[in-house]
Amino acid sequence: MKAGGQIASAEPEAIVDLQHVFVARGERVVLHDVSLRIEAGEHLAILGPNGCGKSTLLKTITCEVYPLVNPASQVRIMGRERWDLTQLKRRMGVVASEIPGGSTLAISGREAVLTGFFSSSRIWPNLTVTARMQERAEEILQLVHAEDLAEAPVGEMSAGQQRRVMIGRALAGTSLDAEQGSVQMLLLDEPSNALDLAAQQDLREMLRELAQKGTAILLITHHIADILPEMNRIVMMREGRIVADGAKTTLLTETHLQRLFGREIALTGRDGYWNAW
Repeated sequence: MKAGGQIASAEPEAIVDLQHVFVARGERVVLHDVSLRIEAGEHLAILGPNGCGKSTLLKTITCEVYPLVNPASQVRIMGRERWDLTQLKRRMGVVASEIPGGSTLAISGREAVLTGFFSSSRIWPNLTVTARMQERAEEILQLVHAEDLAEAPVGEMSAGQQRRVMIGRALAGTSLDAEQGSVQMLLLDEPSNALDLAAQQDLREMLRELAQKGTAILLITHHIADILPEMNRIVMMREGRIVADGAKTTLLTETHLQRLFGREIALTGRDGYWNAW
């Protein structure tokens, strides 16, 4: 109770709340005692070398893999321990590191965005695209600077263009629900993979615009330059464990990066971005 007899408001539910999570892939445990809480509206990067468990952590958050049974473990996503994956995809937009494949290559940029409303690979005959979905798809194409790709086949786009369209697809899955008060969060796994320098810069500037407009962003990366100026929190992973979690100003230093990657590293900053070599 607060002073004067008022009832204290409950603490808002986190988007992600993991406690003491262990995850195995096959016979090998790849996440060890991971605890992570992400609040609504946060922008953060999960940083670590290849093979450290970053992508498995993302799959744990999106309920694609499940933790080992442990009395101390807890996985709560937006306040719930159990989700229908189709429903969860409408709350969390995931952009994988791999380029699109299969039937997605034959559809247009507009169709690719529209598939995000259904979590499907294409618009099948049993799916109904509403006028509001069509309108929102056009808005999203503009938001991700892909309006000129609306009619282009995904398979004929550059890697950078495909990445923009796939981000649009991920946003489509969350956008209609977001208008009804649902959480909107974008999860990106190594987004700059396979992109040249110009495409990387274009992608990062577009992600900055999304962050500034209120889209929560969780970024998985081993590239220091992927960390946006809007990201004030860094989570560092090594060998399946979170080894540091804190403010970017505290953790993004040569000393911490040398410990994380096991190499001598020089770090420089410019316009809110950082580069290491």
